[in-house]
Amino acid sequence: MNASSESVSGQVCSLDLPIAGMTCAACSTRLEKNLNKLEGVTAKVNLAVERARVEYDPRTTSASAIVEQVKKTGFSVPPQILDLAIGGMTCAACSTRLEKVLNRLPGVEARVNLATEKARLRYQPGLVTVDDLVAAVARAGFTATPITETSRAEEKARKEAEYRQELRVFTISALLTLPLLAQMGPMLTGAAHVSWMPPWLQWLLATPVQFWSGRRFYTGAWNSLRGGGANMDVLVALGTSAAYLFSVVVILFALDEHVYFEASAAVVTLVRLGKLLEVRAKSRTSAAIEQLIGLQPRTAWVEKGGEGGEAVEVDTILLKVGDVVRVRAGERVPVDGRVLDGTSSLDESMLTGESLPVAKKAGDTVHAGTQNLDGSLRVHAEGVGVHTQLMEIVRLTEAAQGSKAPIQKLADRISSVFVPAVVVIALITFAGWWLAGGSFTDSLIPAVAVLVIACPCALGLATPTAVMVGLGRGAQLGVLVRSAEALERAERLSVLAVDKTGTLTEGRMALVALSPAAGVEEERLLGLAASLEQGSNHPLAQALLNAARERGVGLETVVDFENVSGHGVRGTLGGHRLMLGAADFLADAGIREARALPEDLAARGTVVGLGWASQDPSGAKLLGWLVLADRLRDTSRAAVARLARQGVRAIMLTGDQQSTAAAIARQAGILEWRARVKPQDKAAAVAALKAEGKIVGMAGDGVNDAPALASADVSFGMASGSDIALEAADITLMRSDLNSVADAVELSRAVMGKIRQNLFFAFFYNVLALPLAALGMLNPVIAGAAMALSSVSVVSNSLLLKRWRPR
Repeated sequence: MNASSESVSGQVCSLDLPIAGMTCAACSTRLEKNLNKLEGVTAKVNLAVERARVEYDPRTTSASAIVEQVKKTGFSVPPQILDLAIGGMTCAACSTRLEKVLNRLPGVEARVNLATEKARLRYQPGLVTVDDLVAAVARAGFTATPITETSRAEEKARKEAEYRQELRVFTISALLTLPLLAQMGPMLTGAAHVSWMPPWLQWLLATPVQFWSGRRFYTGAWNSLRGGGANMDVLVALGTSAAYLFSVVVILFALDEHVYFEASAAVVTLVRLGKLLEVRAKSRTSAAIEQLIGLQPRTAWVEKGGEGGEAVEVDTILLKVGDVVRVRAGERVPVDGRVLDGTSSLDESMLTGESLPVAKKAGDTVHAGTQNLDGSLRVHAEGVGVHTQLMEIVRLTEAAQGSKAPIQKLADRISSVFVPAVVVIALITFAGWWLAGGSFTDSLIPAVAVLVIACPCALGLATPTAVMVGLGRGAQLGVLVRSAEALERAERLSVLAVDKTGTLTEGRMALVALSPAAGVEEERLLGLAASLEQGSNHPLAQALLNAARERGVGLETVVDFENVSGHGVRGTLGGHRLMLGAADFLADAGIREARALPEDLAARGTVVGLGWASQDPSGAKLLGWLVLADRLRDTSRAAVARLARQGVRAIMLTGDQQSTAAAIARQAGILEWRARVKPQDKAAAVAALKAEGKIVGMAGDGVNDAPALASADVSFGMASGSDIALEAADITLMRSDLNSVADAVELSRAVMGKIRQNLFFAFFYNVLALPLAALGMLNPVIAGAAMALSSVSVVSNSLLLKRWRPR
């Protein structure tokens, strides 16, 4: 994980820096020379791995000066990403404080997620090292472990062991607390505080609960206060300690007062129960990611000794690019690759959300994690291990789950001051009851209730749990969201600019109509045209050949084939000159009928004519017209209508001519469209729509869509498209279907709806609970139970998103 590392030996430090921008040996030589000019620096630059190993004396040169020298030479030290598993966080105040601590470090941008118990850091090598980051987390009172692909299983095992330990502690704590609670029945109904258990026995039962079961609250409070903040543990420790210590004083000094051991013990036990339920619920929020990771088979059958060799079962971690893998019926594909031979149907639903099986044959692409349903396949591995589309989906979704939605900023600001504010309210409550003439006991109990009922956890979990579950569910259905911010913008989407080719249409030319001349059969017209196109690789030629193949039309031999660029093709068939191309191309060759191109055909797509050419005009003859078009996807019209019902207006942008654009827009049910739009003009069109104050989206799949995708408020990239388009997209759609955009909008609205529900509940709970506790209307035990269940209810509400399905 160390993108840069720093070590110290005596007075000599060393840095291992990644370098960006080097293109040849002259670059590495120049950089090495300039680094060695610095006093006390010895540098070696490796062009092959694009890294610089630098030893320096910190008394004469700093690490930041070395990074600056790299920049002055014309190169850069690219920022690196580090994911840390964080231990010891108990509430939103913890994650907020840790985030502030990390962001104070030079060159560090940090986001801490309470729900996932992870931190994602973007840091500048040379200014800070991984060890520095881990140490900063430790100083803040938490633990940090860098996350690697191999550490996932270890982390899961650690959390399961931690849960079992928590369960044991809670069980013992509950057994000790139940006798204390048994005597509280009358009191909870409003009766006087009556105890049938001797005070010394209550003390004996409550002490292990307070200091053994409750030890985590004391250590958490100490770590928090030592780090300069205050969290939920501070509130629980203060509240329960006050009730416990008051009761101890009553026993030691034989005071004529009631003891409240049952209150302190019950609050500790109930809060631990709440945390136990919360941990279990939070573990389920990442179930979608674990399910995706689980799709990767553990073993694979690899051919040894060349084609036809014996297949040996090996662990998938041992697979290499270039291996030939056999996938039998019922097995999952272990690699990304291309089918060498065999036919089958694959279930790709877990990657694309498409429920129908996809037929595969030689030459087709397959992906790791998909299920082979029937036939047997031989696959040439092109992506293995962590370098598969499946693991890229996992990485992308985890990164998005760790991001923060803008709506969370308010909760973060409140969490940072929440605990001190509650302590002040508790002190005011105590003073108010005391001044009102109450006894010390009457004043203490409401103050304790205030401390234990306040719940910053619900505020902290409201947004990240909904984001985690929602984005995990989206990944299962083929909607990959890069950040929570993009999700929030997608919810407010009002205009969608749509690229035509490959988004609304299938992205490939196809024969859509035949118009043979009198006396010519359709099959004869197609057969002659396809025969002539056998020597061409043009998309129109491939469309005609595919059509002939699908209809079972036989082909004839053509000689003297000639491709006339930009016009058409010609050749000799059976001793006669045959021509195929634009109307002008045929007319110029003496085929007079070609001058009268039917307008109804021109409106349907690209029209080419086929005819016999002859120097004698009477011998030239038009055989007919063939109409080819990039066909509208079967789902596009329904998807446009569905977007309209969601309040999203679709506008088509295309570089095609007016007639083609109008025909496709009419078929798709799109009322607004713009033709002959260049790539840079697409971006300008999106910018113009944004200037109207609209939240504008862009859906596309080609290189020419990248500028517009980058310009949009929220961009949707089709996974079947170019890498550049996907890189520019905020949301990647694994299915090349405009319905996926509607799915993404629905998902964003479902997630944002859950976030608002959670935030409302968290705010409403605290706003209602604190005054009731301060007025003495809630017993501390009831307050503790309410606090314990409040965060569990928020997480449980978020988990309902696991059932979400697009309409």
